Amino acid sequence: MKSDIQAVLENDPAARNIFEVVFTYSGLHAIWAHRIAHAFFKRKWFTLARIISQTSRFFTGIEIHPGARIGERLFIDHGMGVVIGETCEIGDNVIIYQGVTLGGTGKEKGKRHPTIGNNVVIASGAKVLGSFKVGDNVNIGANSVVLREVPESSTVVGIPGRIVKRNGARVSDRLDHAQLPDPVVEMLRAMQKEVAELRTELERERRDKQERLERLESELRERPEKHKHAVAGGETRT
Repeated sequence: MKSDIQAVLENDPAARNIFEVVFTYSGLHAIWAHRIAHAFFKRKWFTLARIISQTSRFFTGIEIHPGARIGERLFIDHGMGVVIGETCEIGDNVIIYQGVTLGGTGKEKGKRHPTIGNNVVIASGAKVLGSFKVGDNVNIGANSVVLREVPESSTVVGIPGRIVKRNGARVSDRLDHAQLPDPVVEMLRAMQKEVAELRTELERERRDKQERLERLESELRERPEKHKHAVAGGETRT
């Protein structure tokens, strides 16, 4: 419980003191309720475990299946609409924002929810769906839909989720999830650059053609004059 409180104080700049965190943070209440429900779930008291989890859902707006395995220092910020599935596994020092779903993709049996590594940030509205692993030190951007495995130290954005950064090191500031790159915007910028280069090339070609045309017209105008002078010169010699 102490480490859970410390995680809130370290990751939320709005948290002023321990008293406020303990009595007003619904994400913290949902985690504590889950730890109780999970203990009953492991002892096969499934119905009681579900009653505890559903009661927690009613009061906090956060649904964590009692079968999910959660590591230390999980921080659920705001948390409304967060859903964590039964076979989901979450590592240590993970941050989850509101509207996140860690779910499955169908009615398959067995392991059907994702495994989240350590030091992972999952931003608002992201959906991580399926039985695969999200590596350590990963950032998942807001409203991304992740459907396949993510290697460690990566940044994922978009629908479906695409890796836009992987440098072998921990990615940026963990709370700075608003500054993630947008692959669609980057593609449009690349297209704009190509269009600008094509316009420059076409303008250069147009100027070259115009200069060649002007030289040709000038040569055509000079030819009759040269011919006239040649004829006049011949008559004089005669």
